[in-house]
Order: sequence, then structure tokens, then C-alpha cells
Amino acid sequence: MMHVFLYDNRSTLLMRCVEKVAKRPHRNASAEQLVDGIPLFLSQLTRTLKAENGGDIPRAISISGPSGDEGNLDSEIGVSAAAHGKELLRLGYTVDQVVHDYGDLCQAITDLAFECDAPFSIEEFRTLNRCLDNAIADAVVEFSAHREMALSAKQSSDSNERFGFLMHELRNSLHIAKLAVAAISTGSLGMGGATAAVLDRSHMSMEELIGRSLSEVRNASQTLKDPSIFTLEEFVAEAAEAARLEAIRRGCLFEVCVVDPSLVINGHRDALLGALANLLQNAFKFTRPQSTVTLEASAESAHVIIEVSDQCGGLPQDDVEKIFAPFSQRNNDKSGLGLGLAIARQSVVADGGTLTVQNMPGTGCVFVIRLPRLVE
Repeated sequence: MMHVFLYDNRSTLLMRCVEKVAKRPHRNASAEQLVDGIPLFLSQLTRTLKAENGGDIPRAISISGPSGDEGNLDSEIGVSAAAHGKELLRLGYTVDQVVHDYGDLCQAITDLAFECDAPFSIEEFRTLNRCLDNAIADAVVEFSAHREMALSAKQSSDSNERFGFLMHELRNSLHIAKLAVAAISTGSLGMGGATAAVLDRSHMSMEELIGRSLSEVRNASQTLKDPSIFTLEEFVAEAAEAARLEAIRRGCLFEVCVVDPSLVINGHRDALLGALANLLQNAFKFTRPQSTVTLEASAESAHVIIEVSDQCGGLPQDDVEKIFAPFSQRNNDKSGLGLGLAIARQSVVADGGTLTVQNMPGTGCVFVIRLPRLVE
């Protein structure tokens, strides 16, 4: 009888399954992680065959479930196979590996039965096939369902992050525009000066962000403009114009060091300018009242270095790298989305650069942009 054969040869069958699994790449789950897998299925199969052999069909069906499309997760095999499929997904396996697990056991049983010349009835083989079919079906269904849920959650998260990036950049441009309008409205600044130019650039930035987002909605590829060549001196000067308005609003001091006019960059100017603007706004936001924010730029071998220093008092050691993660917010200030530093790093990295922070506990932070220098 098959159930006796399975009981007597349980260890051998499981060992053969383990050997088959070991030959497949990327399959290294421990026995503890797969407790709802093949070992449990073999026990359930054995009990199903024993119940049928004793004429207790209802008991056999409660363990294995009925054949065909009538199967459901109420059976013991259904519950454990579903748990097995879910666990394999969590471990990063593919759906074909779910099927292979049960196929390995079927082959092990068939091979050992042939070696031992064990006589099985047609009904016993039908029961074996029914149990395998139900287990595979329930494991695959659960695996697929949780995979779809995971993919859906990731797509939703990615969409939220893209939307958050857009809103953050739009709000930054709008904020700068409002500061420029407020300065012009005092009557002391004309519409033709540097402040008016800041206002104009803010409007252009918002227009570009909206246009790029509309292109994405239309399923068009979202690409940056071609890189351009520009001097570090004029790049820093443009960022400083908007930053001075923020310094006035925050009641902070703002120092801009002299930049060597010979230093040149080849990059996506608007994205990099947005990155630097984010660093400056972040510095003004967290620096101590009436303290100084400093912007300086220089060259170091084949790179240009842009540094934004504040006097925020420094960061807790555990937060030094976390602050670059999307939606990460410092201290208890929740006025922003926690996206500024993530956007800044993304923009800098896109042009082959790096963005890091030097933490000075008790004093402040220095955010450092390092970009390839264009040598003519």
C-alpha cells in the first residue's frame, strides 16, 4: 500500500528532494523557513492515502480537498500549500520553483517505487495526482496573489514618490517667486533687476515641471534636456540671488565666497540649480536663528566642489545618511515633505557627481556637491 511505503521511506524521499533542490541555483531556504512545504505535504499525502484505504473518504477529502476545480483552501493541503507559496515569494523565488518543489517529490516517489518494485493501485496514483494538483494550484494561486499585491504596492509607492518630488519642486519654485514678488512690492526694487530675474526663472521652472509631468501622463518618455556648458561662477551667483531673499525672510546671515571664473561644468544646469537651491533652503530652515549660512565653490583635481554650510548644531550620528532617504524629515519640523535632499542627491548623481554631508556635532553641517570638472 502506498501510505505504508511513504511512511517507511519518508526520510529517503525527503533526502532525495533536498538533493534535487540543492542542484538548482538560488534555492537556499532552510528547513525551518519551509516548514509548510514538502515535509508537511508528504505527511498529509500519507494520511490521505491511509484514510482512503480505510474507507474514510470524508476524512481523506478534508485533508487533501476534492479533485478538479472544486478544490479550495479549506483543506489541510490547501492551507499549508498556500502558506508555502507565500513563503517562497517572501524568499524571492519564482513561480516555477513553487511547482518544482512538488514535482521533485512526485519524481522521488516514482523513482523509489520503481527501484523497490513497489506495487501501487491505479486509485492510489489518482490520489497522489489529486493531492499534487491541489497543492500546486493552491501554492501558485497564493504566490501569484501576494506577488500582485506586492507589485501593486510598489507601483503605488513609486507613483507617490514621483508625485511628491513634483510637488516639492513646484512648491520650491513658487516659494522663491513669492519672495521675489514680496521684495519687488516694497517699491525699493525695480522690475528690471536681479530680483525680477529670480521671479522670471521661478516661473520658467514651474512651467518646465508642469510640462514634463504632462508628458509623463501622456506616456511620453520623461527625459532631461541635453547637458550644457556653464561656468561655476555664474551658476553660484544665480543660486545666491534666490538664497539672499530666503536669508532676509529667515533673519539669517548669508555669505557667498568668491568663485574662480575659469571653473566650468558640463551638466543639466536646471536640475543642478534645483539641487543647490534645495540645499540652501534646507540650511536656512535648520540653521540657528541669526546664524550664518555659507556658500562656497572651488576646484579639486578633476572635480568642482560646492559646499553649503549651516550652524544647525549637527545631526545625531544615526541620522547622517538617513536624511537623504525620501520622506525623511529632520527634528520635529514637518512643514516640508522630506524630499529636498533626496531630490538633490538624485539630480547630482544623474550628472556623475556625489552629494554627501559632513556632520559637525555641536556646530552644524556641510553639504558637499562634487561634480566632474570640464577641462578645456
